[in-house]
Amino acid sequence: MRNLILSGGIRHDFDDNASALKAQLTSAGFQSEIETNIEAGLSRLNTSKYNLLTVIALRWRMKDNPKYKPYRNEWAFSLSPEGRENLRRFVHGGGGLFGFHTACICFDDWPEWKAILGGVWSWGHSSHPPLGPVSVTPTAEKHPLTEDLEPFEIIDEVFSDLSISNSVRPLLVARTDGLIESKPVLWIHEYGSGRVVFNALGHNRSSIEHNSHSRIIRDAATWAAR
Repeated sequence: MRNLILSGGIRHDFDDNASALKAQLTSAGFQSEIETNIEAGLSRLNTSKYNLLTVIALRWRMKDNPKYKPYRNEWAFSLSPEGRENLRRFVHGGGGLFGFHTACICFDDWPEWKAILGGVWSWGHSSHPPLGPVSVTPTAEKHPLTEDLEPFEIIDEVFSDLSISNSVRPLLVARTDGLIESKPVLWIHEYGSGRVVFNALGHNRSSIEHNSHSRIIRDAATWAAR
């Protein structure tokens, strides 16, 4: 199975994270290519046969908030109409999509991204506590991805108050000591003929290589790619 990994961004070690994710997916039978040029990667969806598109990136417009000013020249990003159509066509036509951690923050000026991924960051509303201990629990939803999975603890971030579509099926929820209620951190849904998984965990290599989490990563990618 062939997998294209789109990576790159700020405030995370994306080189290391993408490498760790690639290793996990290699053990699940995927041949993965890592691409940091988002537009170039998406254009390859037209010419090469991929089973899965994985987005582990943090690329958005970086408008308004002055704290992102030092990063704008290098990292501010708006996906082109061609890139949007390449991505949309791939998933809608039956390709698998694996959104990973910061993928929900990407492409903030493209409304269709929410419909494709199933949920996105809402600026001025969404947030996350500092990196720290997280309790992860399967939901009551029955699905092979979480079958026989026991609750587990991990060091990670929990994204709160994302804008989530009604079409998604949450499979895992998580909370930290500072959260009153658990938040969805793994969901699935379908977009056209494509299967989509979003995994909000995965801030760093230690999270990606965590025993329970790594099982979820491998199974999620395999499910999405059919």
